[in-house]
Order: sequence, then C-alpha cells, then structure tokens
Amino acid sequence: MMHCKLNKILPAIFLFTCLFMSSCKKDSGILSEYKPTPYELKIPSHFPAMPIPADNPMTVEGVELGRYLFYEKRLSSDNSISCATCHSPENAFSDPNALSKGVNGTLGHRNAMALINLGWNQFFFWDGRSKTLEQQILQPVQNPIEMHESWPNAVIKLTADAAYQNRFAHAFPLEAGIDSIQASKAIAQFLRTMISAESKFDIIYKKINSLPLTPSEQNIYQTSVTNEELAGYDLFKSLNGADCFHCHNGPLMKIIGFSNNGLDATFTDHGRMNVTGNPSDDGKFKIPTLRNIEYSAPYMHDGRFETLDDVIEHYSSGIELSPSIDVLIEFRDQGGVQLDAQEKALLKAFLLTLSDEKFIHNPDFADPN
Repeated sequence: MMHCKLNKILPAIFLFTCLFMSSCKKDSGILSEYKPTPYELKIPSHFPAMPIPADNPMTVEGVELGRYLFYEKRLSSDNSISCATCHSPENAFSDPNALSKGVNGTLGHRNAMALINLGWNQFFFWDGRSKTLEQQILQPVQNPIEMHESWPNAVIKLTADAAYQNRFAHAFPLEAGIDSIQASKAIAQFLRTMISAESKFDIIYKKINSLPLTPSEQNIYQTSVTNEELAGYDLFKSLNGADCFHCHNGPLMKIIGFSNNGLDATFTDHGRMNVTGNPSDDGKFKIPTLRNIEYSAPYMHDGRFETLDDVIEHYSSGIELSPSIDVLIEFRDQGGVQLDAQEKALLKAFLLTLSDEKFIHNPDFADPN
C-alpha cells in the first residue's frame, strides 16, 4: 500500500519541482532569453576580411566585458597587474621595457608584443605556440613569470563582483556562471576591435594601389605626404635598397610567418624551435607588424634595440650569420644592405608614416574604469 502511494506522490513532486525550478530561472535574473547585440566590426576598405571564429561571434556585450577584463588587475595573483600593464595604449599596446615584468617584479625573457590588428593573425606569441587568440589569452594569467594566478582563483574573484556577474550574464546568457573560457572569448572579442588603419601610410598605400581616397585623404596626400616619405617607401620595397618588403608588405605591413633575421650567430633563446623541435627553426621568431613602430620601442623579441635608428642599422650592417638565417635576407653575406646616411634617413621618414595616433588614443580601447 505504501509503495502504491509513493508511486502516485513521486510524479507529482517531480512535476512541482520542475515547475518551481522553471519559475526560479525566470525570476532569478538569469538571462535565458536574452540575446547579445551583434557587434558591427568596421573593416577598412583596403584590408582583407577578418576571420571570426564560429564559436565566438562578436557582440557588443562581449567586447565591453573583454575591455573590462583587459584592464582587470584581479586576474593576477596579487591583484597588481593586468593585461594592459605590459600592453600599454601609449606604446601601441606593447611594453616600453626591454623585458616584461610579472607579479613581484619577476623578469621575463621576452618583450611583450604590440597588440595591433590581431584579428588577422594565425598564431600568437613570439614563438607561435598558440594557434588562436582565445588560446593565447588563457596563458599569461597562469604563467608564473607573468600574472601567476590560477584561473579557478581568478574566477572566484570575478564571481564575487556583482558587476562582473551581470557583464558575463549579458555577454554569455546561455552559459551558467563565469569561467576562463568565457573570459578568454570576451578578451579576444575586444582585441579584435583594435584595428589600426588610419596612418599616413594607409593613404599612401591606397593611392599607390589606385584605391579610392576620401576627400580628406586626398587632401592629406597632396599637402602632407612628402617626397622623402615616398622615396623611403620606394627604398623599403626595393630589392637593391632596404629590402624590407619580403617580410613586411600589404596593408597589414607583415607577412604571416617566422624569421631568423640575423640577430645572433648562436642563440640563448631558440624561439620557434622550442615549439617545433626543428633545427631549421632555430632563432626564428614571429614577424611583427611595422604599424605604429614609432610608439612600440624597444624592438625585437628581447627588446635589444632601443631606437628605430638601431633597427635600421642592424639591417644595414649588423646581420649575423647562422645556419637557420632567413634566405630572404638578400645581403646577409655582406652583413646587411649597407645603406648610406641619406638612405637611412629616407627609410626612417617612411617608417614614421606608419604611426596612427587615432589608434593609441582611441577612447574605445581605453581603461573603462
């Protein structure tokens, strides 16, 4: 008899529980029916389309959350540093220190790369060990020489903040709570909005490639672009001149690849070879963009060159030979392209056209706090 009564009571209890839980879900503020607002990413007319991962579409709420997290110091173990600490806006989102420092002043062994037009990259870090932006973002938080925090601890700190609870709920309404994957997706969305395409170089590039200019751009080309800058660009692209175009070309001002650019004859940092194990990758590092190079000193993976003049001199007369040196460095056996003083000045004049002040001062990329 008791068994029969239970058979009748249990389904009723189950139905009541389901109805109660459904009511709680609607009333508790979980945004089960909320849909984030699609983010309209503005791709420059002379740029290729940006590939966006299907599992991380751009949304207004996701970008906003990512911006907060980019400047969030609670992602570090002692709440002292954020992503922006080593990627400061005024330095084209790079580190002005030769070697980047983590929590407690722990010194790393590489310079933090500039964060510019990352949406078009196919691998990340100087050695390319991460294949996606989302994967890359997960690593600095838990790296002992960077932010030195575990993601579970970071999530606990974020979850304790009601504002972050709301931001995550709006950005990822179909996912419960807060986790590292959501955080990395949000920061990746924010970084993909950081597009630099409003330098004098962009106007020169469009003009030379017969692409339409706005009236304002046409005026800048006629009144501001100098003969020295144009001559420097010709030198930049010349095989018998500065010979820069093999690694730095197109609107992104870079190719997708790795290069041993003759920094050393022997290596203390083996770069790409640490990832692949291939000796032909010894001393090779990711080719960076030259955009905003005026702002992103010091230069190279270890920040060894303090000035743009130092960089130009390296390619002119400082090339070191090694078995894995890039074969595209045409004058490697001569130690470089051997530019004279005038040619160095012209090349530098062109490189300065890559500066985009609107990018480093864009309020959409600034600390929201």
